[in-house]
Amino acid sequence: MDKDALKALGTRVIEIERAALDALHARVDDTFARACELFLGCRGRVVVTGMGKSGHIAGKIAATLASTGTPAFFVHPGEASHGDLGMITREDVVLAISSSGETHEVVTILPLIKRLGVPLVSMTGKPESTMARMADVHLDISVAQEACPLNLAPTASTTVTLVLGDALAVALLEARGFTQEDFARSHPGGALGRRLLLKVADLMHTGDDVPSVTAETPLAEALLEVTRKRMGMTVITGTDEQVVGIFTDGDLRRVLEAGTDIHAVPVRRVMTEGGRRIASSALAAEAVHRMEEHAITSLLVEDEEGRICGVVHLHDLLRAGAA
Repeated sequence: MDKDALKALGTRVIEIERAALDALHARVDDTFARACELFLGCRGRVVVTGMGKSGHIAGKIAATLASTGTPAFFVHPGEASHGDLGMITREDVVLAISSSGETHEVVTILPLIKRLGVPLVSMTGKPESTMARMADVHLDISVAQEACPLNLAPTASTTVTLVLGDALAVALLEARGFTQEDFARSHPGGALGRRLLLKVADLMHTGDDVPSVTAETPLAEALLEVTRKRMGMTVITGTDEQVVGIFTDGDLRRVLEAGTDIHAVPVRRVMTEGGRRIASSALAAEAVHRMEEHAITSLLVEDEEGRICGVVHLHDLLRAGAA
């Protein structure tokens, strides 16, 4: 089989699965909304179950729900028949997945789930199946054909199930008002969690670590302060010790290009007035965004009352994984 034939086979799979997803649009209807309402009203957790390939998809859906604000976990239906059914409480909602709607291991535990009075949402490709009929809400995951040339291996059907699961998770996320910080709390160990949870206050320099000179300080002395503190800038304060500006590496380049005598000029003559600022409570990622937007490497940090309380530098943000 040549390369063109192989590419044609791959393209055919994508076209079949795309058509299956196009057909899914119409099924995001009032029934979908009712399933969302059951999940939103759940005082316990969403218990997701499925066997075989549907079980793998069920595990992923459970993980996506859990990480986006809907407490959820996966229960293997075979293990549920041998003790794990005790993991399900009356406060939960069950999401059962099966393309045929007749998977023995799942069907076996449904009467026990119904006896508990637990709401049941099913995802099947057969609206007349046992699982569909027993469910409080049935979501249709049927497909015209699988991408497998034998029309046997779960391919288009698992794609549709996964996408419908994502649609549920994201709809619930939006309905709950789930935020970036909520998401980060579910992912504290990764780079994403560090980026979203870090605040400017966690990384800013304060006190004697902040380079600072008065407005009347000769430029040469100000340069020594910049060098000592190694932040590529210094804060400039007025007679009342309030910050009136900053002097940066960029200002120095302009001074040198102009041939200014660094021993004769006070730093106030060449400083940048005011200086760009950010709240100490802002996310570190926001500080990185502002620095990139304005092509700068540091920001003055303000407290809740608008007073300068520190300086945050790009290098510190990058080292902490805030970008």
